[in-house]
Amino acid sequence: MTHEFIDLPTVAHVEGAVRLPGSKSISNRILLLSALSQGDVAIVDLLASDDTAVMLAALRALGVQWTEEKTASGTIHHVKGVAGVLPNKSADLFMGNAGTAIRPLTAALAVIGGDYTLHGVPRMHERPIGDLVDALNAAGTDVEYTGNPGFPPLHIKQGKIHARRLSVRGDVSSQFLTALLMVAPLMAREHAIAIDVVGELISKPYIEITLNLIRRFGVKVEQNGWESFTIEPGQVYQSPGTIHVEGDASSASYFLAAGAIAGGPVRVEGVGKDSIQGDVRFAAALEQMGVRITMGDNWIEARSNGVLKAIDADFNHIPDAAMTIAVAALYADGTSTLRNIASWRVKETDRIAAMATELRKVGAIVEEGPDYIKVTPPAVITPATIDTYDDHRMAMCFSLVSLDGAARKGNVMRINDPKCVGKTFPEYFAAFAAIAK
Repeated sequence: MTHEFIDLPTVAHVEGAVRLPGSKSISNRILLLSALSQGDVAIVDLLASDDTAVMLAALRALGVQWTEEKTASGTIHHVKGVAGVLPNKSADLFMGNAGTAIRPLTAALAVIGGDYTLHGVPRMHERPIGDLVDALNAAGTDVEYTGNPGFPPLHIKQGKIHARRLSVRGDVSSQFLTALLMVAPLMAREHAIAIDVVGELISKPYIEITLNLIRRFGVKVEQNGWESFTIEPGQVYQSPGTIHVEGDASSASYFLAAGAIAGGPVRVEGVGKDSIQGDVRFAAALEQMGVRITMGDNWIEARSNGVLKAIDADFNHIPDAAMTIAVAALYADGTSTLRNIASWRVKETDRIAAMATELRKVGAIVEEGPDYIKVTPPAVITPATIDTYDDHRMAMCFSLVSLDGAARKGNVMRINDPKCVGKTFPEYFAAFAAIAK
Protein backbone atom coordinates (compact mmCIF):
# COMPACT_ATOMS: atom_id res chain seq x y z
CA MET A 1 0.00 0.00 0.00
CA THR A 2 1.32 3.41 -0.89
CA HIS A 3 -1.44 5.44 0.80
CA GLU A 4 -0.64 7.35 3.93
CA PHE A 5 -4.00 6.34 5.40
CA ILE A 6 -6.82 3.88 4.80
CA ASP A 7 -10.49 4.61 5.41
CA LEU A 8 -12.53 1.70 6.78
CA PRO A 9 -16.30 1.98 6.32
CA THR A 10 -18.56 0.78 9.09
CA VAL A 11 -19.30 -2.95 8.85
CA ALA A 12 -22.31 -4.58 10.50
CA HIS A 13 -21.40 -8.25 9.98
CA VAL A 14 -18.32 -10.37 9.31
CA GLU A 15 -17.96 -14.01 8.37
CA GLY A 16 -15.66 -16.25 6.39
CA ALA A 17 -12.32 -18.01 6.56
CA VAL A 18 -8.82 -16.50 6.62
CA ARG A 19 -5.59 -18.36 5.79
CA LEU A 20 -3.01 -16.93 8.17
CA PRO A 21 0.48 -15.84 7.16
CA GLY A 22 3.34 -17.72 8.86
CA SER A 23 4.26 -16.90 12.45
CA LYS A 24 6.90 -14.18 12.79
CA SER A 25 8.27 -15.66 16.03
CA ILE A 26 8.60 -19.12 14.51
CA SER A 27 9.91 -17.86 11.15
CA ASN A 28 12.87 -15.89 12.51
CA ARG A 29 13.81 -18.58 15.03
CA ILE A 30 13.75 -21.26 12.32
CA LEU A 31 15.85 -19.10 9.97
CA LEU A 32 18.64 -18.68 12.52
CA LEU A 33 18.54 -22.32 13.67
CA SER A 34 18.64 -23.47 10.02
CA ALA A 35 21.65 -21.26 9.34
CA LEU A 36 23.51 -22.59 12.41
CA SER A 37 22.74 -26.26 11.78
CA GLN A 38 24.52 -29.06 9.92
CA GLY A 39 22.84 -29.86 6.62
CA ASP A 40 20.32 -28.18 4.37
CA VAL A 41 16.88 -27.15 5.62
CA ALA A 42 13.70 -26.68 3.58
CA ILE A 43 11.39 -24.18 5.31
CA VAL A 44 7.76 -24.34 4.16
CA ASP A 45 5.44 -21.30 4.49
CA LEU A 46 8.03 -18.89 5.93
CA LEU A 47 6.37 -15.54 6.68
CA ALA A 48 7.02 -12.92 3.97
CA SER A 49 7.31 -9.65 5.91
CA ASP A 50 9.63 -6.81 6.87
CA ASP A 51 10.98 -8.66 9.92
CA THR A 52 11.82 -11.88 8.06
CA ALA A 53 13.32 -9.89 5.16
CA VAL A 54 15.68 -8.27 7.72
CA MET A 55 16.79 -11.70 9.00
CA LEU A 56 17.22 -13.15 5.50
CA ALA A 57 19.32 -10.15 4.42
CA ALA A 58 21.47 -10.42 7.55
CA LEU A 59 22.11 -14.14 6.97
CA ARG A 60 23.10 -13.46 3.37
CA ALA A 61 25.50 -10.72 4.51
CA LEU A 62 27.05 -13.26 6.91
CA GLY A 63 27.66 -15.68 4.03
CA VAL A 64 24.75 -18.06 4.67
CA GLN A 65 23.35 -19.29 1.34
CA TRP A 66 19.59 -19.53 0.83
CA THR A 67 17.18 -19.66 -2.09
CA GLU A 68 13.43 -19.22 -2.40
CA GLU A 69 11.32 -21.65 -4.42
CA LYS A 70 7.76 -20.80 -5.44
CA THR A 71 5.44 -23.82 -5.58
CA ALA A 72 1.75 -24.24 -6.37
CA SER A 73 0.93 -24.44 -2.67
CA GLY A 74 3.27 -21.70 -1.36
CA THR A 75 6.95 -20.96 -0.92
CA ILE A 76 9.88 -23.09 0.24
CA HIS A 77 13.10 -21.48 1.47
CA HIS A 78 16.18 -23.68 1.13
CA VAL A 79 18.88 -22.76 3.66
CA LYS A 80 22.40 -24.24 3.58
CA GLY A 81 23.49 -24.69 7.20
CA VAL A 82 26.98 -23.53 8.20
CA ALA A 83 27.31 -25.79 11.29
CA GLY A 84 27.99 -22.83 13.58
CA VAL A 85 30.87 -21.38 11.50
CA LEU A 86 29.93 -18.20 9.62
CA PRO A 87 31.71 -17.71 6.27
CA ASN A 88 31.93 -13.91 6.68
CA LYS A 89 33.86 -12.76 9.75
CA SER A 90 32.80 -9.12 9.40
CA ALA A 91 29.53 -7.48 8.37
CA ASP A 92 27.45 -4.33 8.90
CA LEU A 93 23.88 -5.45 9.57
CA PHE A 94 20.72 -3.32 9.41
CA MET A 95 18.06 -4.90 11.64
CA GLY A 96 15.11 -2.55 11.06
CA ASN A 97 12.80 -2.76 14.10
CA ALA A 98 12.89 -6.56 14.31
CA GLY A 99 13.39 -7.66 17.92
CA THR A 100 13.01 -11.33 16.89
CA ALA A 101 15.99 -10.83 14.56
CA ILE A 102 18.44 -8.56 16.41
CA ARG A 103 18.38 -10.28 19.80
CA PRO A 104 19.14 -13.91 18.81
CA LEU A 105 21.53 -12.71 16.09
CA THR A 106 23.44 -10.54 18.59
CA ALA A 107 23.89 -13.61 20.81
CA ALA A 108 24.99 -15.84 17.92
CA LEU A 109 27.52 -13.32 16.55
CA ALA A 110 28.88 -12.57 20.05
CA VAL A 111 29.49 -16.26 20.75
CA ILE A 112 30.93 -17.03 17.30
CA GLY A 113 33.00 -13.82 17.32
CA GLY A 114 34.22 -11.59 14.52
CA ASP A 115 33.82 -7.93 13.63
CA TYR A 116 30.12 -7.10 13.33
CA THR A 117 27.99 -3.99 13.70
CA LEU A 118 24.21 -4.15 14.26
CA HIS A 119 21.88 -1.17 14.02
CA GLY A 120 18.27 -0.42 13.10
CA VAL A 121 15.59 2.25 12.81
CA PRO A 122 15.52 4.98 15.52
CA ARG A 123 12.91 3.08 17.59
CA MET A 124 15.18 0.00 17.63
CA HIS A 125 17.83 2.16 19.29
CA GLU A 126 15.30 2.81 22.10
CA ARG A 127 14.46 -0.88 22.69
CA PRO A 128 16.51 -2.42 25.52
CA ILE A 129 19.15 -5.07 24.87
CA GLY A 130 21.37 -4.45 27.92
CA ASP A 131 20.28 -7.51 29.91
CA LEU A 132 21.26 -9.76 27.02
CA VAL A 133 24.59 -8.00 26.41
CA ASP A 134 25.42 -8.10 30.15
CA ALA A 135 24.78 -11.86 30.26
CA LEU A 136 26.91 -12.46 27.16
CA ASN A 137 29.82 -10.24 28.22
CA ALA A 138 29.86 -11.81 31.70
CA ALA A 139 30.41 -15.13 29.89
CA GLY A 140 33.38 -13.78 27.94
CA THR A 141 32.00 -12.21 24.74
CA ASP A 142 33.05 -8.73 23.59
CA VAL A 143 29.97 -6.63 22.74
CA GLU A 144 30.09 -2.85 23.06
CA TYR A 145 27.54 -0.10 22.63
CA THR A 146 28.27 2.53 19.99
CA GLY A 147 25.34 4.73 21.11
CA ASN A 148 23.41 4.75 24.39
CA PRO A 149 24.59 2.07 26.87
CA GLY A 150 21.96 -0.68 27.13
CA PHE A 151 20.60 -0.15 23.61
CA PRO A 152 21.61 -0.79 19.98
CA PRO A 153 23.60 0.03 17.89
CA LEU A 154 26.20 -2.59 18.81
CA HIS A 155 29.77 -3.50 17.82
CA ILE A 156 30.72 -7.17 18.32
CA LYS A 157 34.35 -8.31 18.43
CA GLN A 158 36.10 -11.62 19.12
CA GLY A 159 35.67 -12.76 22.72
CA LYS A 160 36.50 -15.95 24.58
CA ILE A 161 33.74 -17.89 26.32
CA HIS A 162 34.85 -19.00 29.79
CA ALA A 163 31.64 -19.21 31.84
CA ARG A 164 29.73 -22.37 32.63
CA ARG A 165 26.72 -20.53 34.09
CA LEU A 166 24.98 -17.46 32.71
CA SER A 167 22.22 -15.46 34.32
CA VAL A 168 19.73 -13.17 32.60
CA ARG A 169 16.77 -11.10 33.75
CA GLY A 170 13.43 -12.55 32.72
CA ASP A 171 11.14 -9.61 33.47
CA VAL A 172 11.85 -7.17 30.58
CA SER A 173 11.70 -9.33 27.44
CA SER A 174 11.62 -13.08 27.00
CA GLN A 175 13.67 -12.57 23.81
CA PHE A 176 16.84 -12.24 25.93
CA LEU A 177 16.42 -15.77 27.29
CA THR A 178 15.39 -17.03 23.83
CA ALA A 179 18.62 -15.63 22.39
CA LEU A 180 20.80 -17.32 25.05
CA LEU A 181 19.00 -20.66 24.69
CA MET A 182 19.48 -20.62 20.92
CA VAL A 183 23.25 -20.04 21.16
CA ALA A 184 23.89 -22.21 24.23
CA PRO A 185 24.93 -25.26 22.13
CA LEU A 186 27.59 -23.09 20.46
CA MET A 187 28.95 -22.26 23.94
CA ALA A 188 28.71 -25.81 25.29
CA ARG A 189 31.55 -27.22 23.20
CA GLU A 190 33.56 -28.80 26.07
CA HIS A 191 31.34 -28.43 29.12
CA ALA A 192 27.69 -27.97 30.00
CA ILE A 193 26.19 -24.48 29.99
CA ALA A 194 23.50 -23.50 32.49
CA ILE A 195 21.30 -20.40 32.13
CA ASP A 196 19.66 -19.01 35.26
CA VAL A 197 16.64 -16.70 35.03
CA VAL A 198 16.70 -13.78 37.47
CA GLY A 199 13.26 -12.60 38.59
CA GLU A 200 9.86 -13.46 37.12
CA LEU A 201 10.00 -14.77 33.54
CA ILE A 202 7.44 -13.01 31.34
CA SER A 203 5.89 -14.27 28.08
CA LYS A 204 6.62 -17.93 28.94
CA PRO A 205 4.76 -19.24 25.86
CA TYR A 206 7.41 -17.61 23.67
CA ILE A 207 10.11 -19.56 25.53
CA GLU A 208 8.05 -22.70 24.89
CA ILE A 209 8.23 -21.94 21.14
CA THR A 210 12.02 -21.54 21.43
CA LEU A 211 12.50 -24.81 23.35
CA ASN A 212 10.20 -26.69 20.97
CA LEU A 213 12.18 -25.53 17.92
CA ILE A 214 15.61 -26.12 19.50
CA ARG A 215 14.53 -29.71 20.13
CA ARG A 216 13.25 -30.02 16.54
CA PHE A 217 16.81 -29.22 15.46
CA GLY A 218 18.18 -32.09 17.56
CA VAL A 219 19.44 -30.36 20.73
CA LYS A 220 18.29 -31.46 24.21
CA VAL A 221 17.59 -28.78 26.83
CA GLU A 222 17.13 -29.78 30.47
CA GLN A 223 14.66 -27.55 32.23
CA ASN A 224 14.31 -26.80 35.95
CA GLY A 225 10.88 -25.17 35.89
CA TRP A 226 11.32 -21.62 34.60
CA GLU A 227 14.31 -20.95 36.89
CA SER A 228 17.17 -22.55 34.93
CA PHE A 229 18.01 -24.40 31.74
CA THR A 230 21.01 -26.70 31.06
CA ILE A 231 22.54 -27.74 27.73
CA GLU A 232 24.96 -30.68 27.87
CA PRO A 233 28.21 -30.41 25.88
CA GLY A 234 28.91 -31.66 22.39
CA GLN A 235 25.44 -31.08 20.91
CA VAL A 236 25.17 -29.67 17.39
CA TYR A 237 22.10 -28.38 15.58
CA GLN A 238 21.06 -30.89 12.90
CA SER A 239 18.80 -30.15 9.96
CA PRO A 240 15.29 -31.59 10.49
CA GLY A 241 15.09 -31.86 6.68
CA THR A 242 11.80 -30.09 6.03
CA ILE A 243 10.10 -27.88 8.61
CA HIS A 244 6.72 -26.12 8.37
CA VAL A 245 5.98 -22.68 9.80
CA GLU A 246 2.62 -22.48 11.61
CA GLY A 247 0.21 -19.66 10.89
CA ASP A 248 0.70 -16.59 13.10
CA ALA A 249 -1.45 -16.93 16.24
CA SER A 250 -1.05 -13.22 17.10
CA SER A 251 -2.43 -12.31 13.66
CA ALA A 252 -5.31 -14.74 14.24
CA SER A 253 -6.49 -12.60 17.16
CA TYR A 254 -7.87 -9.80 14.95
CA PHE A 255 -10.09 -12.11 12.89
CA LEU A 256 -11.31 -14.09 15.90
CA ALA A 257 -12.16 -10.82 17.68
CA ALA A 258 -13.99 -9.62 14.55
CA GLY A 259 -16.16 -12.74 14.65
CA ALA A 260 -16.77 -12.13 18.36
CA ILE A 261 -17.82 -8.51 17.81
CA ALA A 262 -19.75 -8.68 14.54
CA GLY A 263 -21.53 -12.01 14.27
CA GLY A 264 -19.27 -14.48 12.56
CA PRO A 265 -18.51 -17.25 12.25
CA VAL A 266 -14.95 -16.34 11.33
CA ARG A 267 -12.47 -19.19 10.97
CA VAL A 268 -8.68 -18.81 10.92
CA GLU A 269 -6.67 -21.57 9.24
CA GLY A 270 -3.04 -22.38 10.06
CA VAL A 271 -3.26 -22.62 13.85
CA GLY A 272 -5.34 -24.83 16.08
CA LYS A 273 -5.34 -26.89 19.24
CA ASP A 274 -1.98 -28.49 18.34
CA SER A 275 -0.19 -25.13 17.96
CA ILE A 276 3.17 -24.52 19.67
CA GLN A 277 2.27 -20.82 20.01
CA GLY A 278 0.99 -19.49 23.31
CA ASP A 279 -1.12 -16.85 21.58
CA VAL A 280 -3.75 -19.49 20.72
CA ARG A 281 -4.74 -18.93 24.38
CA PHE A 282 -6.28 -15.69 23.09
CA ALA A 283 -9.29 -17.84 22.20
CA ALA A 284 -9.74 -18.70 25.89
CA ALA A 285 -9.79 -14.97 26.74
CA LEU A 286 -12.57 -14.48 24.18
CA GLU A 287 -14.46 -17.39 25.74
CA GLN A 288 -14.25 -15.57 29.08
CA MET A 289 -15.94 -12.66 27.30
CA GLY A 290 -18.79 -14.95 26.28
CA VAL A 291 -17.71 -15.77 22.72
CA ARG A 292 -18.43 -19.18 21.16
CA ILE A 293 -15.10 -20.75 20.17
CA THR A 294 -14.61 -24.03 18.31
CA MET A 295 -11.22 -25.49 17.49
CA GLY A 296 -9.71 -28.16 15.26
CA ASP A 297 -6.17 -29.41 14.78
CA ASN A 298 -5.34 -26.59 12.40
CA TRP A 299 -8.18 -24.06 12.72
CA ILE A 300 -10.05 -21.91 15.25
CA GLU A 301 -13.50 -20.37 14.79
CA ALA A 302 -15.24 -17.58 16.70
CA ARG A 303 -18.84 -16.42 16.63
CA SER A 304 -20.72 -13.80 18.61
CA ASN A 305 -22.96 -14.85 21.47
CA GLY A 306 -24.47 -11.43 22.25
CA VAL A 307 -22.78 -8.46 23.91
CA LEU A 308 -19.23 -9.21 25.08
CA LYS A 309 -18.69 -9.56 28.83
CA ALA A 310 -16.11 -7.26 30.43
CA ILE A 311 -12.91 -9.05 31.45
CA ASP A 312 -10.38 -8.61 34.28
CA ALA A 313 -7.38 -10.83 33.63
CA ASP A 314 -3.61 -11.25 33.70
CA PHE A 315 -2.21 -11.11 30.15
CA ASN A 316 1.48 -11.58 30.93
CA HIS A 317 1.51 -14.82 28.92
CA ILE A 318 0.05 -13.33 25.69
CA PRO A 319 1.11 -9.66 25.59
CA ASP A 320 0.82 -9.21 21.80
CA ALA A 321 -2.63 -10.77 21.44
CA ALA A 322 -3.80 -8.93 24.57
CA MET A 323 -3.77 -5.68 22.57
CA THR A 324 -6.71 -7.08 20.61
CA ILE A 325 -8.62 -7.60 23.87
CA ALA A 326 -8.13 -3.91 24.72
CA VAL A 327 -9.99 -2.96 21.52
CA ALA A 328 -12.60 -5.71 21.91
CA ALA A 329 -13.28 -4.14 25.34
CA LEU A 330 -14.98 -1.26 23.45
CA TYR A 331 -17.83 -3.71 22.78
CA ALA A 332 -18.11 -5.12 26.32
CA ASP A 333 -20.81 -4.59 28.94
CA GLY A 334 -18.56 -2.79 31.46
CA THR A 335 -14.98 -1.90 32.38
CA SER A 336 -12.27 -4.36 31.31
CA THR A 337 -8.86 -4.53 33.03
CA LEU A 338 -5.75 -5.98 31.40
CA ARG A 339 -3.07 -6.67 34.01
CA ASN A 340 0.65 -7.52 34.08
CA ILE A 341 1.44 -6.04 30.64
CA ALA A 342 4.53 -3.94 31.50
CA SER A 343 6.33 -5.44 28.46
CA TRP A 344 3.98 -3.38 26.23
CA ARG A 345 6.09 -0.35 27.12
CA VAL A 346 9.27 -1.67 25.43
CA LYS A 347 7.71 -3.01 22.21
CA GLU A 348 7.56 -1.37 18.76
CA THR A 349 6.16 1.66 20.60
CA ASP A 350 5.05 2.28 24.21
CA ARG A 351 1.89 0.30 23.62
CA ILE A 352 0.16 1.17 26.90
CA ALA A 353 0.45 4.90 26.19
CA ALA A 354 -0.42 4.50 22.51
CA MET A 355 -3.44 2.29 23.21
CA ALA A 356 -4.75 4.69 25.86
CA THR A 357 -4.42 7.69 23.53
CA GLU A 358 -6.18 6.06 20.57
CA LEU A 359 -8.95 4.39 22.62
CA ARG A 360 -9.82 7.81 24.08
CA LYS A 361 -10.22 9.19 20.53
CA VAL A 362 -13.11 6.80 19.89
CA GLY A 363 -14.83 7.73 23.17
CA ALA A 364 -13.54 5.19 25.70
CA ILE A 365 -12.63 6.13 29.27
CA VAL A 366 -9.13 4.75 29.84
CA GLU A 367 -6.95 4.45 32.92
CA GLU A 368 -3.33 3.45 32.35
CA GLY A 369 -0.79 2.30 34.91
CA PRO A 370 2.82 1.11 34.74
CA ASP A 371 1.68 -2.42 33.93
CA TYR A 372 -2.10 -2.32 33.38
CA ILE A 373 -4.82 -0.64 31.34
CA LYS A 374 -8.55 -0.25 32.15
CA VAL A 375 -11.01 0.36 29.33
CA THR A 376 -14.59 1.56 29.85
CA PRO A 377 -16.55 1.47 26.59
CA PRO A 378 -18.45 4.52 25.29
CA ALA A 379 -22.21 4.40 24.68
CA VAL A 380 -21.49 5.00 21.00
CA ILE A 381 -18.08 4.62 19.33
CA THR A 382 -16.96 7.90 17.78
CA PRO A 383 -15.36 7.80 14.31
CA ALA A 384 -11.79 9.02 14.53
CA THR A 385 -8.41 9.15 12.82
CA ILE A 386 -6.16 6.57 14.47
CA ASP A 387 -2.40 7.04 14.67
CA THR A 388 -0.36 3.83 14.49
CA TYR A 389 3.12 4.81 15.83
CA ASP A 390 4.89 2.68 13.18
CA ASP A 391 3.47 -0.31 15.09
CA HIS A 392 1.84 -3.05 13.02
CA ARG A 393 -0.33 -4.24 15.91
CA MET A 394 -1.83 -0.78 16.51
CA ALA A 395 -3.00 -0.66 12.88
CA MET A 396 -4.45 -4.18 12.95
CA CYS A 397 -6.14 -3.77 16.35
CA PHE A 398 -7.90 -0.55 15.44
CA SER A 399 -9.32 -1.97 12.22
CA LEU A 400 -11.80 -3.66 14.60
CA VAL A 401 -13.29 -0.27 15.54
CA SER A 402 -14.95 -0.20 12.11
CA LEU A 403 -17.21 -3.10 13.15
CA ASP A 404 -20.73 -3.19 14.58
CA GLY A 405 -22.48 -0.75 12.28
CA ALA A 406 -25.88 -0.51 14.00
CA ALA A 407 -25.23 2.74 15.83
CA ARG A 408 -23.23 4.63 13.21
CA LYS A 409 -23.96 3.63 9.62
CA GLY A 410 -21.88 5.38 6.99
CA ASN A 411 -19.24 6.62 9.41
CA VAL A 412 -15.62 5.94 8.65
CA MET A 413 -12.59 5.04 10.76
CA ARG A 414 -9.32 6.32 9.32
CA ILE A 415 -6.09 4.42 10.04
CA ASN A 416 -2.91 6.42 9.43
CA ASP A 417 0.20 4.74 7.95
CA PRO A 418 -1.50 1.38 7.23
CA LYS A 419 1.64 0.09 5.48
CA CYS A 420 3.22 -0.50 8.92
CA VAL A 421 1.38 -3.87 8.86
CA GLY A 422 4.15 -5.00 6.47
CA LYS A 423 6.17 -5.92 9.58
CA THR A 424 4.15 -9.15 9.96
CA PHE A 425 1.13 -9.20 7.64
CA PRO A 426 1.49 -7.12 4.43
CA GLU A 427 -1.92 -8.27 3.09
CA TYR A 428 -3.82 -7.61 6.34
CA PHE A 429 -6.31 -5.00 5.14
CA ALA A 430 -7.24 -7.08 2.08
CA ALA A 431 -7.83 -10.10 4.33
CA PHE A 432 -9.92 -7.97 6.70
CA ALA A 433 -12.02 -6.59 3.85
CA ALA A 434 -12.68 -10.13 2.60
CA ILE A 435 -14.61 -11.12 5.76
CA ALA A 436 -16.57 -7.81 5.94
CA LYS A 437 -20.11 -8.31 4.66
